[in-house]
Amino acid sequence: MARVRCAPASKRRRKKILKAAKGYRGGRKNLIRSATESVHRAGQFAYRDRRARKGDMRRLWIVRINAGTRLHGMSYSRFMHGLREANVEIDRKMLAEMALSDADGFAKLVSVAKGDVE
Repeated sequence: MARVRCAPASKRRRKKILKAAKGYRGGRKNLIRSATESVHRAGQFAYRDRRARKGDMRRLWIVRINAGTRLHGMSYSRFMHGLREANVEIDRKMLAEMALSDADGFAKLVSVAKGDVE
């Protein structure tokens, strides 16, 4: 009976790793051991940072909203508290977008948060 070799499977496996390591510098792109470690580590960073991105975006939105409210003489925390008191349910993503692109609409929201408009 002929001997069974794993060459096709291992070659496929190594080829997959080296394809994922394309663009890496030095031996990381063409030495299988270095490439395997680098690809594995890159996958861990990608997994972690997909979750971290959510917090990064929220922080960006808060900075943008704060900048918009400061132009109208109000702090971020007082603005958010005023909106909550006025039962305005707009998420931070939309508020940040309004602060950037729709200054008039955002100004109206600031006045609502201050309690000027009912």
